[in-house]
Formats: sequence, structure tokens, C-alpha cells
Amino acid sequence: MSEKISIQENGDEDRVVVEPAMKYDVAREDITFHTPRTEWYAFINGESVSAIDGTWFESTNPATGESLGRVARCGAQDVDIAVRSAQVGQQRWVAMDPSERSEVMYRISRIMQERAREFAVLETLDNGKSIRETRDVDVPLAAEWFFSHAGWCDKLEWTGVRNPQPHGVVGAVVPWNFPLLMAAWKIAPALAGGNSVVLKPAETTPLTALLLAEVCRDAGLPNGVLNVIPGYGDTGEALMRHPGVSKLAFTGSTAVGKKLRSIAGERPITLELGGKGSNIVFADCDIDAAVEGVVWGIYMNQGHVCCAGSRLIVQESIHDDFVQRLESRMARIRVGDPMDKNTDMGAINSTRQADMIRGHIARAVEQGAYVIEGVAPQSSCYIAPTMLVGVHPGMDVWQDEVFGPVLSVSSFRTAEEAVEIANRTRYGLANGVWSSDGALALWVASKLRSGVVWLNTYNMFDSSSPFGGVRESGYGREGGVTGMRAYVKGGAR
Repeated sequence: MSEKISIQENGDEDRVVVEPAMKYDVAREDITFHTPRTEWYAFINGESVSAIDGTWFESTNPATGESLGRVARCGAQDVDIAVRSAQVGQQRWVAMDPSERSEVMYRISRIMQERAREFAVLETLDNGKSIRETRDVDVPLAAEWFFSHAGWCDKLEWTGVRNPQPHGVVGAVVPWNFPLLMAAWKIAPALAGGNSVVLKPAETTPLTALLLAEVCRDAGLPNGVLNVIPGYGDTGEALMRHPGVSKLAFTGSTAVGKKLRSIAGERPITLELGGKGSNIVFADCDIDAAVEGVVWGIYMNQGHVCCAGSRLIVQESIHDDFVQRLESRMARIRVGDPMDKNTDMGAINSTRQADMIRGHIARAVEQGAYVIEGVAPQSSCYIAPTMLVGVHPGMDVWQDEVFGPVLSVSSFRTAEEAVEIANRTRYGLANGVWSSDGALALWVASKLRSGVVWLNTYNMFDSSSPFGGVRESGYGREGGVTGMRAYVKGGAR
């Protein structure tokens, strides 16, 4: 497929728009099997229940604005009931033989796989991301997390914790960018460690967490072991402040994470926060592979990824060629209906988030950046894949987390300079290095101040590998033995 490049002039602003020359037929996912609900209830003590005060909020499809049903809005009273239920449920759960707990978790994974299409459709409707991603990434990884952690139930001594014991009730708050996957990241290790969970999903994406709770019950999880309390920020804060919560787990913004760190007090807490990841591309790399990796690193999930490779630091000698290749590749990114199986990028999760992203782009242009963008539907809920060229580390867009499909490009001459540029951020979650020189790549990786460094790949996740950041990107790890260790404590022998 070829592409055409047009230049649109707007006053003193030059904007390059890369337009695809080929049109694609629509291959929309059949959702007739999916029976929409008009009401979604909280899940407490194994039952779907209304909020105590009878209040609700609306869940909408960000791509269309259509209602997906009203959701029970939990308050402090509901939080208290859920935590008390979790305390009783945890005693039931930990009294079971570890092999029995493992069997329940394996069943959860199997049912998720059996109902994968249902989960994928619901996640896409509620979140706005493409059905291809929910089908191929989110749901399989979430099921894998339960499958993998099921094996930990009778092997907790391998965490390295002396006489490992559960914390008790885990209070978990998860974001809207990966609603199901982040729920699995919290729930699976908590259950494997013998804990119970009270989960507060994001108010814009609560539906798959509620469906997951039903699946867990159907798999044989005792009542009270998993509770889901939809609501707004005040609901999450009430959960984190509740004295019956023994361990806190949060994925979300750095600002909220800092607040929760102070709320936690002496209680253990895991924080997976914001990021400003870089892809460092050396001249000796496999350029085609690097282009694909950079595209996946920033345009996956509309850029709604905490570890997104939102900064491209490319060696000066290949800068122009690499940018040109990226332009061509951007022409093949299909933005549109999330339910179309040909769609690569779906809708931005909310108009508020879309406006924030557009604000970042506008400020970058004011500060001297040059915009190259793809094509997206003319709608407030869509943003085209965007590349900002001529960005330097002093610009706001180089330092601030955009959380959208916006790639900032800078260049370097030496490996030392690349490291210095990449480390010039308050975050430290993830980076990528692209080079055919293994020794060079490992040296650069050792100098980067981030929790994760990918070599010749990006956004690769595995339940056996720890993930997490340093500095303002968080505290603690999720996945692997390190992540499992966070959900147990040492006990007296």
C-alpha cells in the first residue's frame, strides 16, 4: 500500500498529514451474542447488590457516547460492608488447602478463556480500545495471570519470605486504560497469597471487573473473597483509609499515588504510577524492527499506557530516514470504530482525556515542535497517531506524561548522550534500546534509571517477569517472584 502526504498550512503552523491511499472494508465484530444489561450492581459477599444509598452513575461507550447501563455508585458504607465481608471471606479462603485454592484459580483462568469473546467485547465497549487488542492482548494476559499465579498457592515459601502468611484484606484501585488486566494483576497474586480483595475499578470502565467477579464466584471462589465496589475517587479513598484493609495496591497517576503513600501509613503498599518511557534507537539496529517497536510502543491502546515509549531518541545519522519510515508506517495505522477488526487504534477513553492530549500537542507546537500526524475520524473522541519532530528536553511535552498517541522525537550522537537525555525525567518506569550490538545495548540498559528496560522489543509482558518503576513511577513490583512477595508477610514459626 502506498500513502500520500499533504501539507496543511494554518497561519505560521505547518502540519504534515499522512493519509492512507487504500481504503479498508469494515469487518465489524458480531456482538449479537452479547446481551446488554441496563443495570450493573456492586459485587459484595458473592452477590450483586445496589449501593446502600441507591445512587447510580452511567457507563458509556466512549466511541459512540451511548449508554452501556447504569452502575451502582458505592460510598463509605458500601466500602465498610465490603471490607467486613472480605475479612470473613479471607478466613474461609486461607482455611482451604493450598491445592484447593490453586484449583479454583485454574478454573477462573479456564472460564475466562471460555468467555474470552464476551470479555473482549465488553472491554472494548466500555474502554474504547480496539477489539483486536482486547481479543489478542488484554483478555489472554488476564487469564494467564490467574493461570500462572495458581501455581504459587502451594509454593509461597519460594517467595523468600520466612513462614509466608497472607496480609488479610487487600484494597486495590485500578485504572481505566487496562481495566480487566490491571484487575487480574492485583487479584491473582492476592488470592495466591491467601488474601481476600476489595477492588475499586475506574468509574469510566467498571464493567469487566464486575463480570470477572461473577466468573470468580462461578469458579468456586468463596463468598467475600473478592468484592468489587464501583464508584468515584471518594470511594477509592474510603477503601484505602479503611482500617480493615491490611495491604494496598494501586495503579494510576503519580499525583494520586503520592497521596495514597501518605494514607497507607505503616501498611504495605504497591504503587504502579506514571511514566515517560524512551526508545533509544542506534544506527546499527534492524530499522524495520525498530520502526514496528516504536509504533507499538506509543500507539498501542491509543497511547493510554503508563510505560508507553512516548519519547524517541534516535541516533543523528539515521534521524531523517527513521522519521520518514515512521511517517510511512503511520499511514497504515487504521483509526476508527473499535469494534471493527481492522482497526488498530480505537477511541480515546473520554472527552476530558482527549482535550488534555490536544492541549499537550498545542503547547508543543507553541514551543517549536513540528507535527506529523495520521488520519482519524472527525470526532471529539478520536485522535490521530501524532509525531512531534524537533522536540528538545526543555519542552513540556518531553517531560509531562501525555497518556495519548503522541510521540516526541529527539536525536543523539553518542551512547552517553542518549542515556543522559533519556534519564532527564522525574519518571522511571520503562525504556527500550534498539541495537545489534549486544554489549552496547546492555551497557545502555545498565545506565538507564527505570524499572524495566526492553532490548530490541517494547511492551512485552509476562506473568513470570516483574514490572514496576522507580522515582515518581512507583514503588514495588507486579508479576514474577518479586510481585508475589508483596502479597505475603513473614510469620512466626
